[in-house]
Amino acid sequence: MMNPSSTYLIFFFSIYSFVLFGQTIPSDKIIPIIELRRYLKEDLKTKFNGSNTDELASYFREKFSERYFFDWKQMDARFETYNDLYPNVKVSHQERALDHRSKFSAKTTWKLPFNYTDGSPVNAYAIRHLARQHKMVDIAFDYYYENKEPKFINYFKEQQLSLNAALLTNQFETIEDGNGVYEVFRSGYRILNWLQIHNMFLGEKNYSDDDQLYTIATLLQHGSDLFENNEEFTSGNHQTRGMSALAMLSILFQDFEDADLWFERSMSLLKMHLEKEINDDGFQFERTVHYHISDIDNYYYVYQLAKNSGMPLDPFWDSKLESLFTTLIKIAYPDKSAPVLSDDTDAPWAEKNDISGALTLGYVLFGNPEMGYFAKKKVESKMFWYLNNSQLELLKDITSKKPNYESLAFEDTGLYIMREGWEKNDRMLIISAGLDPKKPDHQHGDMLGIQAMANTHVLLPNYQVRYSLEDLELFKNSMVKNVALVDDELQGKEYASNKGGSGFGKFGKLPNPKTLLWKTNADLDVYIGSHDGFNNIGVDYSRQVIDTKSGFWIVKDNFKSNQKHTYKQVWQGHYSFENAPNLLRATFDDGSGVDILQLHDVDEVLTDGARGKEWSVLSKNDQNNFGFLTVIYPFSKYDHRIDENSNDYIVNGWTINKSNEITNSSSATIISKHEQLYAFSSSEITFGTVTITFESEVDVFITFNERQIHILSLSDHNIAINAINGKSIQKKLLPGETYTYTIQN
Repeated sequence: MMNPSSTYLIFFFSIYSFVLFGQTIPSDKIIPIIELRRYLKEDLKTKFNGSNTDELASYFREKFSERYFFDWKQMDARFETYNDLYPNVKVSHQERALDHRSKFSAKTTWKLPFNYTDGSPVNAYAIRHLARQHKMVDIAFDYYYENKEPKFINYFKEQQLSLNAALLTNQFETIEDGNGVYEVFRSGYRILNWLQIHNMFLGEKNYSDDDQLYTIATLLQHGSDLFENNEEFTSGNHQTRGMSALAMLSILFQDFEDADLWFERSMSLLKMHLEKEINDDGFQFERTVHYHISDIDNYYYVYQLAKNSGMPLDPFWDSKLESLFTTLIKIAYPDKSAPVLSDDTDAPWAEKNDISGALTLGYVLFGNPEMGYFAKKKVESKMFWYLNNSQLELLKDITSKKPNYESLAFEDTGLYIMREGWEKNDRMLIISAGLDPKKPDHQHGDMLGIQAMANTHVLLPNYQVRYSLEDLELFKNSMVKNVALVDDELQGKEYASNKGGSGFGKFGKLPNPKTLLWKTNADLDVYIGSHDGFNNIGVDYSRQVIDTKSGFWIVKDNFKSNQKHTYKQVWQGHYSFENAPNLLRATFDDGSGVDILQLHDVDEVLTDGARGKEWSVLSKNDQNNFGFLTVIYPFSKYDHRIDENSNDYIVNGWTINKSNEITNSSSATIISKHEQLYAFSSSEITFGTVTITFESEVDVFITFNERQIHILSLSDHNIAINAINGKSIQKKLLPGETYTYTIQN
């Protein structure tokens, strides 16, 4: 039996260990401002040992002016500059501010169900955004727009009080409810927004010393809660957002005892996120531009504040953060925008992403002229408040250099880019062929899907989405992608909305991709891949994508099955069908356009659409095995189109199945020009005095002259060359392998 002295020692060491190793700031209540000094580091406790809080408020005002992104004492002058630089944002700020104030009373409720002020019910999507307090920042701006009307400061103070009252009575949405007000992502965003508001109000007489300290006490409770509930790494942007906020608190309020613990915990977890969630190829693991840029922001806030305060940062941060910006350059379209990749959500139905703001920030941080090529004379309006004056000055004289990236692959992420160049009319195509194994929540049903641009137009688009829209599932799945399908199967399966009912949903099952070949050289770029998305109905599928580097692409979709199916290609865009189904055409306002030409006959084409977008579905019915063979040809003007009235198809000087030099079996398709040819589904090719035979039907690219023949395999499987001019060769080639034959005189 334990004696009383032993019990006392255990109790003593338990308390001692908690003080030594655990945090002291409570997570379940707000510290009274009169007691804040008790939680300061020892050297400061003696400095503020009285009950007068004015000195403590004055101290934190001064420290905030040193540590925050810019000095609050410059707020009035900054606001004038802001108005000059961004005259159009006033309307947006005031509309958003009015929207928030008209829907939620200052002393709002924080637990569903409850109603807006007009009596209509608040939904899950709305309470999540209430919890983030995005539009409270707009109310702070309205304070300045409306000649510093005190009611706007009072609204902020009362809404903060209402949350703290809900905390004490446990009347708030929890994580178990699905819409947790203190969930790491939403709490993290609220901290970011309230820190900005706090800085905006610090010099205002209606934001008293006690008000300021109360906000600090509230933020400390938030920090304590984040620390308490984030002991372990959790994959995803939610924890990243929260740990970014915790790190910010630890830097801005480093005077408190717990700040060192918060800094160590948050920086350790953020480093894990950098290591685990920024792929080695430089792309954020969720494979979307939206979340990629969001992560840039998350890391940037910490990076900037740490540098302001001289806090130690692992050099690893510099290289990783810079790589995030460089990745945006690598995926950029020639017009300086970026493709839409999965859950990009800033502008629903948009077909491009604006990356200029992110790369302007990158230029400010790293001075890279290639980032300067995308940079603008001013940062995005939001980011203006997170840069100091000297950084803003850098944008007055931007050094710019056109990037020199050519075709490249993000092999870890599964993105493959075929790039003609960086002139504004140049072509670019991107293939999506990756599935994140840990958190594919934001991925769409677009495996092996493509997007393309030429002549400044997105020819084959994908579309941005918005979680609150009722047709989110449609826009996340395969009918609005440039993919191949079978029967009525879509790639995304087992779709489920999130627990809280905010609209966000994810697929429980997506195809697993396999890249068989990525090759780029002076003659062509080629990607070959497969996925298992149709294995459930007994169909094997693969796709070949070729950039001929002669102004057009070739796409071949291969289906094999023991049973008959309907095979489909889906192409996004607004097409006319005068020569359908084998030729689809779209044209744009400047007379340029794109032709989609089928070289294997198809049965029909149907069109459908939503939200002002359209797509065409080509079908081949009742087949065991079939291959769509498609030329995608962007033309710059009418005279350069494929001549639909000609008996012979000619694509930018390349002839299809018509050449005096070439004969072939009736099943093969030959695309040729001068001393180069593509042969698809060919078992024998004859040109001049040379005949090449293969063991089975193959896809190859051949270049030849008087002395040599080079045969490059474009097939999705190993092939065998049997003979050349009757001479046995018996040469096997892997996908992408080349065999060179020297012609004997």
